[in-house]
Amino acid sequence: MGYLPGSIGRITELHAGYYQQLVGFGCRFESKVARELSEFCERYVDERDGLWLALEDGHVEGSIVIDGFQAENEGAQLRWFITSNEARGTGVGTALLTSAMAFCRSRRYERVYLWTFEGLSAARHLYEKFGFRLVHAQRGARWGAEVNEQRFELQA
Repeated sequence: MGYLPGSIGRITELHAGYYQQLVGFGCRFESKVARELSEFCERYVDERDGLWLALEDGHVEGSIVIDGFQAENEGAQLRWFITSNEARGTGVGTALLTSAMAFCRSRRYERVYLWTFEGLSAARHLYEKFGFRLVHAQRGARWGAEVNEQRFELQA
């Protein structure tokens, strides 16, 4: 596992800051990220799950997770993919996604999916570059503000 002390807090901080500025997500969103990421880390299994961190001088500047908890039934879920403002556009996101997808292939996951929302064009470009396709869209407020939620899937 790529966990380092403080990484749960730093991943949460990256998400909270970025999405508050972008779409106004607040305390509810930050709490949800922290809670669900903590729960993931507590049930983490090496053979099933993956956590990758992008580091600069020992400081977390990006992350991505593959949550394989429901892989057999629903597919593996790609979660908590983010880079800091400083790392954005430097290839860090591509490197993180490459590592996560290599892990999925090594585990022979037949489906990988993620939930995101409309308007994140750089992330969407990366997802589509790796073969993900939009399979569902709906209005929703799961993150604390109403957005056009999108589910992307990659079939093996």
